Amino acid sequence: MRKSFNIIVAGKVQGVWFRSSTLRKASDLTIVGWVRNCENGNVEIHAEGEEMDLELFVEWCKVGPELARVDDITVYEAKEVRCDDFLIANKSIG
Repeated sequence: MRKSFNIIVAGKVQGVWFRSSTLRKASDLTIVGWVRNCENGNVEIHAEGEEMDLELFVEWCKVGPELARVDDITVYEAKEVRCDDFLIANKSIG
């Protein structure tokens, strides 16, 4: 079953290749959506895909790439946007 999540990741998650690692992981799991930095130092992710793939993706987000330190993660269901690919959004959000 296809689902859609928004994920907020807090901790040392900027400047540690979190977004590019997220892009690779999403590609490995056939997940579409986007990842972007937030002005407050968090990373926000919108992910769409099959439920089992999303569960694996969320588990990966709890750890992130090697240099990251994830202190907290918030996951909530989101409205499906029907993205075609997974991309890194360049604009930070407030």
